[in-house]
Amino acid sequence: MRDAALPWIRVADGAPYFVDDTGRDWTPIGQNDAITWPELAPLFRRRDLAAVERHLHWLVEHGVTCLRLMIEYAQVRHRYFERPVGRPVPAMVQLWDDLFDLCERVGLRILLTPVDTFWMWLHWRHHPWNSAQGGPLDHPSRLLTAPAVRAAIKARLTFIVRRWGGSGALFAWDLWNEIHHAQGEGSADGFGEFIADLSQHVRALETQLYGRSHPQTVSLFGPELWWRPDLPLTEPIFRHPDLDFASIHIYRSGSIDDPRNTVAPAVAMGGIVRHCLAEITDGRPFLDTEHGPIHSFKDRHRTLPEPFDDEYFRHLSWAHLASGGVGGGMRWPNRHPHVLTSGMRRAQRAMAGFLPLIHWQRFRRAPIEVKVTGYHAFACRDDDQAVVWLVRKGGRMADGRSGTDPSTRTLTLKLPFAPGDVEITGYNTAAGRIIDTVQAKSTATGLKIEVAAMPADRAFAIRRTG
Repeated sequence: MRDAALPWIRVADGAPYFVDDTGRDWTPIGQNDAITWPELAPLFRRRDLAAVERHLHWLVEHGVTCLRLMIEYAQVRHRYFERPVGRPVPAMVQLWDDLFDLCERVGLRILLTPVDTFWMWLHWRHHPWNSAQGGPLDHPSRLLTAPAVRAAIKARLTFIVRRWGGSGALFAWDLWNEIHHAQGEGSADGFGEFIADLSQHVRALETQLYGRSHPQTVSLFGPELWWRPDLPLTEPIFRHPDLDFASIHIYRSGSIDDPRNTVAPAVAMGGIVRHCLAEITDGRPFLDTEHGPIHSFKDRHRTLPEPFDDEYFRHLSWAHLASGGVGGGMRWPNRHPHVLTSGMRRAQRAMAGFLPLIHWQRFRRAPIEVKVTGYHAFACRDDDQAVVWLVRKGGRMADGRSGTDPSTRTLTLKLPFAPGDVEITGYNTAAGRIIDTVQAKSTATGLKIEVAAMPADRAFAIRRTG
Protein backbone atom coordinates (compact mmCIF):
# COMPACT_ATOMS: atom_id res chain seq x y z
CA MET A 1 0.00 0.00 0.00
CA ARG A 2 1.36 3.41 -1.00
CA ASP A 3 0.66 6.86 0.33
CA ALA A 4 -0.64 9.37 -2.22
CA ALA A 5 2.01 11.88 -3.31
CA LEU A 6 -0.42 13.45 -5.77
CA PRO A 7 -3.97 14.63 -5.06
CA TRP A 8 -6.57 12.12 -6.15
CA ILE A 9 -8.89 12.91 -9.05
CA ARG A 10 -12.68 12.85 -8.77
CA VAL A 11 -15.70 13.90 -10.80
CA ALA A 12 -16.62 17.55 -10.22
CA ASP A 13 -19.72 18.24 -8.19
CA GLY A 14 -22.54 19.01 -10.60
CA ALA A 15 -20.42 19.31 -13.76
CA PRO A 16 -19.31 16.66 -16.31
CA TYR A 17 -15.59 17.25 -15.79
CA PHE A 18 -12.89 16.37 -13.24
CA VAL A 19 -11.18 18.09 -10.31
CA ASP A 20 -8.40 17.09 -7.94
CA ASP A 21 -8.61 16.91 -4.17
CA THR A 22 -7.44 20.49 -3.82
CA GLY A 23 -10.41 21.72 -5.88
CA ARG A 24 -8.48 22.54 -9.06
CA ASP A 25 -9.77 21.70 -12.53
CA TRP A 26 -8.08 18.60 -13.96
CA THR A 27 -8.42 17.44 -17.56
CA PRO A 28 -7.02 14.21 -19.05
CA ILE A 29 -4.74 15.16 -21.92
CA GLY A 30 -2.81 12.17 -23.19
CA GLN A 31 -2.91 9.02 -25.25
CA ASN A 32 -2.66 5.26 -25.08
CA ASP A 33 0.75 3.86 -24.34
CA ALA A 34 2.05 0.37 -23.61
CA ILE A 35 4.83 -1.10 -21.55
CA THR A 36 6.37 -2.73 -24.65
CA TRP A 37 6.33 0.37 -26.87
CA PRO A 38 9.54 2.38 -27.38
CA GLU A 39 9.09 5.14 -24.80
CA LEU A 40 8.22 2.89 -21.84
CA ALA A 41 10.03 -0.30 -22.87
CA PRO A 42 13.19 0.60 -20.85
CA LEU A 43 11.16 0.05 -17.66
CA PHE A 44 11.34 -3.72 -18.08
CA ARG A 45 14.02 -5.19 -15.83
CA ARG A 46 14.95 -1.54 -15.07
CA ARG A 47 17.01 -1.23 -18.23
CA ASP A 48 16.96 2.59 -18.24
CA LEU A 49 14.72 4.24 -15.66
CA ALA A 50 16.43 7.59 -16.19
CA ALA A 51 15.41 7.63 -19.86
CA VAL A 52 11.79 6.93 -18.94
CA GLU A 53 11.83 9.65 -16.31
CA ARG A 54 13.18 12.16 -18.84
CA HIS A 55 10.44 11.16 -21.24
CA LEU A 56 7.71 11.57 -18.62
CA HIS A 57 9.05 15.02 -17.70
CA TRP A 58 8.96 15.92 -21.40
CA LEU A 59 5.34 14.81 -21.62
CA VAL A 60 4.36 16.99 -18.67
CA GLU A 61 6.14 19.94 -20.27
CA HIS A 62 3.90 19.39 -23.32
CA GLY A 63 0.71 19.52 -21.31
CA VAL A 64 0.18 15.76 -20.99
CA THR A 65 -1.60 14.84 -17.76
CA CYS A 66 -2.61 11.22 -18.31
CA LEU A 67 -1.62 7.97 -20.03
CA ARG A 68 -4.00 5.09 -20.66
CA LEU A 69 -2.21 1.83 -19.93
CA MET A 70 -2.95 -1.88 -19.67
CA ILE A 71 -1.41 -3.72 -16.73
CA GLU A 72 -0.23 -6.35 -19.22
CA TYR A 73 0.17 -5.91 -22.96
CA ALA A 74 -0.33 -9.38 -24.40
CA GLN A 75 1.00 -8.78 -27.91
CA VAL A 76 4.21 -10.41 -26.72
CA ARG A 77 4.53 -13.42 -24.42
CA HIS A 78 7.10 -12.04 -21.99
CA ARG A 79 4.92 -9.29 -20.48
CA TYR A 80 2.14 -11.34 -18.89
CA PHE A 81 1.30 -9.95 -15.48
CA GLU A 82 0.81 -13.42 -13.98
CA ARG A 83 2.57 -16.69 -14.72
CA PRO A 84 0.96 -19.01 -13.71
CA VAL A 85 -2.52 -17.65 -13.06
CA GLY A 86 -2.71 -15.90 -9.69
CA ARG A 87 1.04 -15.46 -9.29
CA PRO A 88 2.27 -11.97 -10.35
CA VAL A 89 5.59 -11.99 -12.19
CA PRO A 90 8.21 -10.20 -10.01
CA ALA A 91 9.70 -8.30 -12.98
CA MET A 92 6.25 -6.97 -13.88
CA VAL A 93 5.52 -5.92 -10.32
CA GLN A 94 8.85 -4.07 -10.24
CA LEU A 95 8.03 -2.40 -13.56
CA TRP A 96 4.75 -1.05 -12.20
CA ASP A 97 6.34 -0.07 -8.87
CA ASP A 98 8.82 2.01 -10.83
CA LEU A 99 6.24 3.50 -13.19
CA PHE A 100 3.92 4.59 -10.38
CA ASP A 101 6.87 6.10 -8.49
CA LEU A 102 8.00 8.00 -11.59
CA CYS A 103 4.50 9.27 -12.34
CA GLU A 104 4.08 10.49 -8.77
CA ARG A 105 7.43 12.24 -9.04
CA VAL A 106 6.69 14.08 -12.30
CA GLY A 107 2.95 14.68 -11.72
CA LEU A 108 1.49 12.37 -14.37
CA ARG A 109 -1.52 10.08 -13.94
CA ILE A 110 -2.63 6.72 -15.32
CA LEU A 111 -5.97 5.50 -16.62
CA LEU A 112 -5.45 1.82 -15.86
CA THR A 113 -7.14 -1.23 -17.34
CA PRO A 114 -6.29 -4.69 -15.98
CA VAL A 115 -6.60 -6.78 -19.16
CA ASP A 116 -5.57 -6.33 -22.79
CA THR A 117 -8.60 -8.07 -24.27
CA PHE A 118 -7.57 -7.62 -27.93
CA TRP A 119 -4.24 -9.44 -27.83
CA MET A 120 -5.45 -11.79 -25.10
CA TRP A 121 -8.10 -13.07 -27.54
CA LEU A 122 -5.71 -13.36 -30.50
CA HIS A 123 -2.96 -15.03 -28.46
CA TRP A 124 -5.21 -16.98 -26.11
CA ARG A 125 -3.23 -20.20 -26.62
CA HIS A 126 -0.32 -18.60 -24.75
CA HIS A 127 -2.21 -16.74 -22.02
CA PRO A 128 -1.79 -17.90 -18.40
CA TRP A 129 -5.59 -17.91 -17.94
CA ASN A 130 -5.92 -20.56 -20.67
CA SER A 131 -6.58 -24.04 -19.25
CA ALA A 132 -3.81 -25.36 -21.52
CA GLN A 133 -1.42 -23.13 -19.54
CA GLY A 134 -2.85 -24.16 -16.17
CA GLY A 135 -5.54 -21.47 -16.12
CA PRO A 136 -9.30 -21.68 -15.52
CA LEU A 137 -10.73 -21.33 -19.08
CA ASP A 138 -10.51 -23.23 -22.36
CA HIS A 139 -11.79 -20.45 -24.66
CA PRO A 140 -12.12 -16.64 -24.26
CA SER A 141 -15.76 -16.70 -25.42
CA ARG A 142 -16.67 -17.17 -21.72
CA LEU A 143 -14.43 -14.50 -20.23
CA LEU A 144 -17.46 -12.62 -18.87
CA THR A 145 -19.47 -15.61 -17.72
CA ALA A 146 -17.14 -18.28 -16.28
CA PRO A 147 -17.05 -18.09 -12.44
CA ALA A 148 -13.42 -19.25 -12.26
CA VAL A 149 -12.32 -16.47 -14.64
CA ARG A 150 -14.30 -13.92 -12.63
CA ALA A 151 -12.34 -15.02 -9.58
CA ALA A 152 -9.06 -14.59 -11.48
CA ILE A 153 -10.04 -11.09 -12.65
CA LYS A 154 -11.01 -10.00 -9.14
CA ALA A 155 -7.82 -11.51 -7.70
CA ARG A 156 -5.77 -9.46 -10.17
CA LEU A 157 -7.71 -6.31 -9.31
CA THR A 158 -7.23 -7.02 -5.59
CA PHE A 159 -3.47 -7.20 -6.03
CA ILE A 160 -3.40 -3.98 -8.03
CA VAL A 161 -5.60 -2.10 -5.55
CA ARG A 162 -3.51 -3.21 -2.58
CA ARG A 163 -0.21 -2.47 -4.30
CA TRP A 164 -0.91 0.78 -6.20
CA GLY A 165 -4.47 1.85 -5.38
CA GLY A 166 -3.37 4.35 -2.76
CA SER A 167 -1.49 6.40 -5.33
CA GLY A 168 -2.78 9.70 -6.65
CA ALA A 169 -0.98 8.78 -9.88
CA LEU A 170 -3.91 6.45 -10.53
CA PHE A 171 -6.48 8.67 -12.25
CA ALA A 172 -9.19 6.07 -12.81
CA TRP A 173 -10.05 2.48 -13.63
CA ASP A 174 -11.13 1.23 -17.02
CA LEU A 175 -12.39 -1.92 -15.36
CA TRP A 176 -12.60 -3.86 -18.62
CA ASN A 177 -11.10 -2.86 -21.96
CA GLU A 178 -13.56 -3.06 -24.88
CA ILE A 179 -16.22 -5.24 -23.29
CA HIS A 180 -17.70 -7.35 -26.10
CA HIS A 181 -20.56 -9.76 -26.62
CA ALA A 182 -18.12 -12.33 -28.05
CA GLN A 183 -16.64 -12.57 -24.55
CA GLY A 184 -20.13 -13.34 -23.17
CA GLU A 185 -21.03 -16.28 -25.43
CA GLY A 186 -22.47 -13.92 -28.03
CA SER A 187 -24.67 -12.00 -25.61
CA ALA A 188 -24.47 -8.56 -23.99
CA ASP A 189 -27.21 -9.37 -21.47
CA GLY A 190 -24.68 -9.99 -18.72
CA PHE A 191 -22.70 -6.76 -19.17
CA GLY A 192 -24.49 -4.97 -16.33
CA GLU A 193 -23.93 -7.75 -13.79
CA PHE A 194 -20.28 -8.19 -14.81
CA ILE A 195 -19.61 -4.45 -14.46
CA ALA A 196 -21.41 -4.25 -11.12
CA ASP A 197 -19.42 -7.16 -9.70
CA LEU A 198 -16.02 -5.72 -10.66
CA SER A 199 -16.98 -2.16 -9.76
CA GLN A 200 -18.29 -2.97 -6.32
CA HIS A 201 -15.35 -5.24 -5.58
CA VAL A 202 -12.81 -2.53 -6.41
CA ARG A 203 -14.73 0.27 -4.72
CA ALA A 204 -15.29 -1.68 -1.51
CA LEU A 205 -11.62 -2.65 -1.27
CA GLU A 206 -10.38 0.88 -2.01
CA THR A 207 -12.78 2.32 0.56
CA GLN A 208 -11.66 -0.21 3.14
CA LEU A 209 -7.98 0.51 2.55
CA TYR A 210 -7.97 4.24 1.70
CA GLY A 211 -11.34 5.63 2.76
CA ARG A 212 -12.22 6.65 -0.83
CA SER A 213 -12.15 5.28 -4.37
CA HIS A 214 -10.90 6.26 -7.79
CA PRO A 215 -13.33 7.02 -10.65
CA GLN A 216 -14.42 4.07 -12.79
CA THR A 217 -15.48 3.41 -16.37
CA VAL A 218 -15.75 0.49 -18.80
CA SER A 219 -14.83 0.97 -22.46
CA LEU A 220 -16.54 -0.26 -25.62
CA PHE A 221 -15.33 -0.51 -29.22
CA GLY A 222 -17.56 2.34 -30.39
CA PRO A 223 -18.62 1.04 -33.83
CA GLU A 224 -20.51 -1.76 -32.07
CA LEU A 225 -23.17 0.81 -31.14
CA TRP A 226 -24.03 1.11 -34.85
CA TRP A 227 -23.11 -2.37 -36.01
CA ARG A 228 -25.22 -4.12 -33.37
CA PRO A 229 -28.19 -1.91 -32.45
CA ASP A 230 -30.03 -5.11 -31.48
CA LEU A 231 -27.75 -5.60 -28.46
CA PRO A 232 -28.34 -3.82 -25.11
CA LEU A 233 -25.09 -1.82 -25.15
CA THR A 234 -26.10 1.72 -24.23
CA GLU A 235 -27.41 1.10 -20.72
CA PRO A 236 -24.24 -0.50 -19.24
CA ILE A 237 -21.85 1.82 -21.09
CA PHE A 238 -23.56 5.19 -20.62
CA ARG A 239 -25.85 4.76 -17.62
CA HIS A 240 -24.55 2.00 -15.36
CA PRO A 241 -25.17 3.19 -11.78
CA ASP A 242 -21.79 1.95 -10.51
CA LEU A 243 -19.67 3.82 -13.08
CA ASP A 244 -18.52 7.42 -12.70
CA PHE A 245 -17.89 8.41 -16.32
CA ALA A 246 -18.60 7.01 -19.77
CA SER A 247 -16.09 6.18 -22.47
CA ILE A 248 -16.00 4.48 -25.84
CA HIS A 249 -13.33 4.00 -28.48
CA ILE A 250 -14.18 6.27 -31.38
CA TYR A 251 -13.41 4.59 -34.69
CA ARG A 252 -15.78 5.57 -37.51
CA SER A 253 -15.32 3.47 -40.65
CA GLY A 254 -14.02 5.37 -43.65
CA SER A 255 -13.45 8.68 -41.92
CA ILE A 256 -11.68 8.25 -38.58
CA ASP A 257 -10.22 4.78 -39.10
CA ASP A 258 -8.98 5.42 -42.68
CA PRO A 259 -8.87 9.19 -43.28
CA ARG A 260 -8.61 10.78 -46.72
CA ASN A 261 -8.67 14.35 -45.41
CA THR A 262 -8.39 15.99 -41.99
CA VAL A 263 -11.88 17.51 -41.78
CA ALA A 264 -14.26 14.58 -42.33
CA PRO A 265 -12.81 12.75 -39.29
CA ALA A 266 -13.51 15.82 -37.13
CA VAL A 267 -17.11 15.96 -38.36
CA ALA A 268 -17.50 12.27 -37.50
CA MET A 269 -15.95 12.79 -34.06
CA GLY A 270 -18.30 15.66 -33.26
CA GLY A 271 -21.34 13.66 -34.30
CA ILE A 272 -20.33 10.64 -32.22
CA VAL A 273 -19.65 12.74 -29.11
CA ARG A 274 -23.05 14.41 -29.42
CA HIS A 275 -24.70 11.01 -29.87
CA CYS A 276 -23.00 9.66 -26.74
CA LEU A 277 -23.90 12.71 -24.65
CA ALA A 278 -27.53 12.20 -25.61
CA GLU A 279 -27.34 8.68 -24.12
CA ILE A 280 -26.13 9.99 -20.74
CA THR A 281 -28.99 10.93 -18.44
CA ASP A 282 -27.22 11.85 -15.19
CA GLY A 283 -24.62 14.40 -16.36
CA ARG A 284 -21.58 12.18 -15.93
CA PRO A 285 -18.41 13.03 -17.92
CA PHE A 286 -17.78 11.47 -21.31
CA LEU A 287 -14.42 10.95 -22.99
CA ASP A 288 -13.03 9.01 -25.89
CA THR A 289 -10.29 6.67 -24.64
CA GLU A 290 -9.11 5.36 -28.03
CA HIS A 291 -9.16 6.77 -31.52
CA GLY A 292 -6.92 6.88 -34.56
CA PRO A 293 -6.33 5.51 -38.08
CA ILE A 294 -6.64 1.86 -37.06
CA HIS A 295 -7.78 0.56 -40.46
CA SER A 296 -5.08 2.48 -42.36
CA PHE A 297 -2.40 1.15 -40.03
CA LYS A 298 -3.50 -2.36 -39.05
CA ASP A 299 -5.26 -3.55 -42.19
CA ARG A 300 -3.77 -1.46 -44.99
CA HIS A 301 -0.29 -1.40 -43.39
CA ARG A 302 0.06 2.33 -44.02
CA THR A 303 1.49 4.94 -41.68
CA LEU A 304 -0.07 8.33 -42.38
CA PRO A 305 2.34 11.06 -43.57
CA GLU A 306 3.39 13.04 -40.53
CA PRO A 307 2.12 16.52 -41.58
CA PHE A 308 -1.27 15.01 -42.46
CA ASP A 309 -1.42 12.94 -39.28
CA ASP A 310 -0.53 15.94 -37.11
CA GLU A 311 -3.46 17.95 -38.45
CA TYR A 312 -5.81 14.95 -38.34
CA PHE A 313 -4.85 14.47 -34.68
CA ARG A 314 -5.38 18.15 -33.83
CA HIS A 315 -8.73 18.34 -35.59
CA LEU A 316 -10.05 15.24 -33.84
CA SER A 317 -8.94 16.62 -30.47
CA TRP A 318 -10.72 19.95 -30.85
CA ALA A 319 -13.87 18.37 -32.27
CA HIS A 320 -14.00 16.15 -29.17
CA LEU A 321 -13.48 19.01 -26.71
CA ALA A 322 -15.81 21.54 -28.34
CA SER A 323 -18.61 18.98 -28.77
CA GLY A 324 -18.70 18.41 -25.01
CA GLY A 325 -16.16 15.67 -24.37
CA VAL A 326 -13.53 15.94 -21.63
CA GLY A 327 -10.16 16.87 -23.11
CA GLY A 328 -9.11 15.91 -26.61
CA GLY A 329 -9.56 12.14 -26.48
CA MET A 330 -6.81 9.52 -26.31
CA ARG A 331 -5.07 8.48 -29.51
CA TRP A 332 -3.91 4.94 -30.16
CA PRO A 333 -0.65 5.76 -31.99
CA ASN A 334 -1.04 3.48 -35.04
CA ARG A 335 2.32 4.61 -36.37
CA HIS A 336 5.79 3.21 -37.05
CA PRO A 337 7.37 3.61 -34.56
CA HIS A 338 4.40 3.26 -32.21
CA VAL A 339 4.64 6.72 -30.64
CA LEU A 340 3.05 10.11 -31.16
CA THR A 341 4.84 12.65 -33.33
CA SER A 342 6.38 15.90 -32.12
CA GLY A 343 3.56 17.74 -33.90
CA MET A 344 0.99 15.83 -31.89
CA ARG A 345 2.80 16.75 -28.70
CA ARG A 346 2.69 20.41 -29.74
CA ALA A 347 -1.06 20.01 -30.30
CA GLN A 348 -1.45 18.61 -26.79
CA ARG A 349 0.49 21.54 -25.36
CA ALA A 350 -1.72 23.93 -27.32
CA MET A 351 -4.88 22.40 -25.91
CA ALA A 352 -3.43 22.59 -22.40
CA GLY A 353 -2.94 26.32 -22.96
CA PHE A 354 -6.62 26.77 -23.83
CA LEU A 355 -8.04 24.91 -20.83
CA PRO A 356 -7.60 27.72 -18.24
CA LEU A 357 -9.92 29.93 -20.30
CA ILE A 358 -12.92 27.90 -19.07
CA HIS A 359 -14.02 27.17 -15.49
CA TRP A 360 -14.64 23.47 -16.12
CA GLN A 361 -16.00 22.51 -12.74
CA ARG A 362 -18.72 25.14 -13.22
CA PHE A 363 -19.40 24.26 -16.87
CA ARG A 364 -22.65 22.32 -17.19
CA ARG A 365 -22.30 22.10 -20.92
CA ALA A 366 -24.77 20.95 -23.52
CA PRO A 367 -23.96 20.61 -27.23
CA ILE A 368 -25.51 23.25 -29.48
CA GLU A 369 -25.97 23.54 -33.23
CA VAL A 370 -24.25 26.53 -34.82
CA LYS A 371 -24.42 27.23 -38.55
CA VAL A 372 -21.61 29.22 -40.15
CA THR A 373 -21.18 29.75 -43.86
CA GLY A 374 -18.14 27.89 -45.13
CA TYR A 375 -17.19 26.29 -41.81
CA HIS A 376 -18.09 23.30 -39.70
CA ALA A 377 -18.94 24.43 -36.17
CA PHE A 378 -18.53 22.40 -32.99
CA ALA A 379 -19.91 24.01 -29.85
CA CYS A 380 -21.24 23.43 -26.35
CA ARG A 381 -22.48 25.91 -23.73
CA ASP A 382 -24.36 26.59 -20.53
CA ASP A 383 -25.79 29.90 -19.30
CA ASP A 384 -22.36 31.36 -18.47
CA GLN A 385 -19.74 29.79 -20.72
CA ALA A 386 -19.27 28.30 -24.17
CA VAL A 387 -16.58 26.53 -26.19
CA VAL A 388 -16.65 26.85 -29.98
CA TRP A 389 -14.32 25.41 -32.60
CA LEU A 390 -14.60 26.17 -36.32
CA VAL A 391 -12.87 24.38 -39.19
CA ARG A 392 -13.14 25.31 -42.85
CA LYS A 393 -15.22 23.06 -45.12
CA GLY A 394 -13.39 23.58 -48.39
CA GLY A 395 -10.10 24.95 -49.68
CA ARG A 396 -8.15 21.81 -48.86
CA MET A 397 -4.67 21.06 -50.12
CA ALA A 398 -3.95 18.19 -52.51
CA ASP A 399 -2.98 15.89 -49.64
CA GLY A 400 -6.26 16.49 -47.77
CA ARG A 401 -5.04 19.03 -45.23
CA SER A 402 -6.80 22.34 -44.68
CA GLY A 403 -5.42 25.25 -46.67
CA THR A 404 -3.38 27.82 -44.78
CA ASP A 405 -4.66 30.99 -46.45
CA PRO A 406 -7.11 32.97 -44.30
CA SER A 407 -10.55 33.90 -45.55
CA THR A 408 -10.72 37.29 -47.26
CA ARG A 409 -14.18 38.08 -45.92
CA THR A 410 -15.49 38.75 -42.44
CA LEU A 411 -17.10 35.72 -40.88
CA THR A 412 -20.24 36.15 -38.78
CA LEU A 413 -20.95 33.53 -36.14
CA LYS A 414 -24.25 33.48 -34.23
CA LEU A 415 -24.95 31.22 -31.31
CA PRO A 416 -27.62 30.99 -28.63
CA PHE A 417 -26.47 32.59 -25.38
CA ALA A 418 -28.28 34.24 -22.49
CA PRO A 419 -28.35 38.08 -22.60
CA GLY A 420 -25.55 39.98 -20.88
CA ASP A 421 -21.93 41.08 -21.08
CA VAL A 422 -19.47 38.47 -22.31
CA GLU A 423 -15.76 38.09 -22.99
CA ILE A 424 -14.72 36.27 -26.17
CA THR A 425 -11.21 34.88 -26.47
CA GLY A 426 -10.04 33.68 -29.88
CA TYR A 427 -7.43 30.93 -29.81
CA ASN A 428 -4.94 29.68 -32.42
CA THR A 429 -5.08 25.89 -32.03
CA ALA A 430 -1.95 25.26 -34.12
CA ALA A 431 0.33 27.79 -32.41
CA GLY A 432 -1.26 27.38 -28.98
CA ARG A 433 -1.74 31.07 -28.29
CA ILE A 434 -4.46 33.61 -27.67
CA ILE A 435 -5.22 35.74 -30.72
CA ASP A 436 -7.39 38.36 -29.08
CA THR A 437 -9.88 38.96 -26.29
CA VAL A 438 -12.86 41.19 -26.94
CA GLN A 439 -15.84 42.35 -24.92
CA ALA A 440 -19.30 41.91 -26.38
CA LYS A 441 -22.95 41.88 -25.41
CA SER A 442 -25.35 39.03 -25.93
CA THR A 443 -28.96 39.98 -26.60
CA ALA A 444 -32.30 38.24 -26.56
CA THR A 445 -31.50 36.84 -30.00
CA GLY A 446 -28.14 35.41 -28.89
CA LEU A 447 -24.49 36.28 -29.32
CA LYS A 448 -22.91 37.46 -32.58
CA ILE A 449 -19.17 37.13 -33.23
CA GLU A 450 -17.49 38.71 -36.24
CA VAL A 451 -14.07 37.49 -37.30
CA ALA A 452 -11.95 39.09 -40.02
CA ALA A 453 -9.35 37.05 -41.93
CA MET A 454 -10.60 33.79 -40.47
CA PRO A 455 -7.97 31.04 -40.79
CA ALA A 456 -8.59 27.37 -41.53
CA ASP A 457 -9.63 26.76 -37.93
CA ARG A 458 -10.01 28.67 -34.68
CA ALA A 459 -11.31 28.02 -31.17
CA PHE A 460 -13.23 30.44 -28.96
CA ALA A 461 -13.70 30.52 -25.19
CA ILE A 462 -16.74 32.57 -24.20
CA ARG A 463 -17.44 33.62 -20.61
CA ARG A 464 -20.04 35.84 -19.03
CA THR A 465 -18.52 38.80 -17.20
CA GLY A 466 -19.73 40.74 -14.19
